[in-house]
Amino acid sequence: MASDPLHISNTITIAGWELTEQFVLAGGPGGQNVNKVSTAVQLFYDLRNSPALNERVKANALKLAGRRVSKDGVLMIEASRFRSQERNREDARERLKELILKAAEPPPPPRRKTKPTKGSVERRLKAKSGRSDVKRMRARPDGE
Repeated sequence: MASDPLHISNTITIAGWELTEQFVLAGGPGGQNVNKVSTAVQLFYDLRNSPALNERVKANALKLAGRRVSKDGVLMIEASRFRSQERNREDARERLKELILKAAEPPPPPRRKTKPTKGSVERRLKAKSGRSDVKRMRARPDGE
């Protein structure tokens, strides 16, 4: 199944040869099966050198992946949530797909600067002078 291409969106498809899977022993529930069968999946994907992604998506994905990316730019996703190897494999591929979809989202529109309204400025200044009056009334009276 690692040789199957991973369809991310209409424009992004990762070829099967770019994905490498390794199966390791998983901890957690599973009884004797845990000690005998390698059910956890480590999915490796070379983000930095992938021809399937453009530079913007690569940069965003590297930022989103954080510590899961090695110094060489290889992303490792470890999936051991399920007891079966097949479901863990699907889970790892799904998590890779979600990461790349999030990285491929368009950037948010730039923020437009706004000025406070005249009424809000007046209310703020009125509240400030009101607080000033309250504090002045709390002070000790001048000793004459």
